[in-house]
Amino acid sequence: MSDSNHPIEGMMDTTLQNIRQMVDINTIIGDPITAPDGTIIIPISKISYGFASGGSDFACKANPDKDFFGGGAGAGVSISPVAFLTISNGNVKMLQIDPYNSSTDRIVGMVPDIVDKVNEMINGKKKKKDEQAAAKQENTETQPQK
Repeated sequence: MSDSNHPIEGMMDTTLQNIRQMVDINTIIGDPITAPDGTIIIPISKISYGFASGGSDFACKANPDKDFFGGGAGAGVSISPVAFLTISNGNVKMLQIDPYNSSTDRIVGMVPDIVDKVNEMINGKKKKKDEQAAAKQENTETQPQK
């Protein structure tokens, strides 16, 4: 029997095809839900999956020209909700369901807040600079020309 037509390949292909049917992008990023106040809520899930297959060829004394094959395959999928994205009045926030499990999770969870604070700081400095420039312009316009 040639390797390209081996029954184990057919079992693996069938298993992977079934996993693909169960898990698509809509499973990870869910369909948006609109709340009565106009807030959009998007569920986010974590998917873990695995599969295994194995088998063996058996020789048959009664029919030595034919190989017999015995095998099996299996798969498992775990889908866990991990967070929700909320969009309300132009603000996007991530609400995590599970507590942070590691320092990396905490850092990733802090990124949106840090970005918001940096933007506020930059906008505050820009506003102050614009106010100073406007005040300076006003002073030059009100002073008499020599």
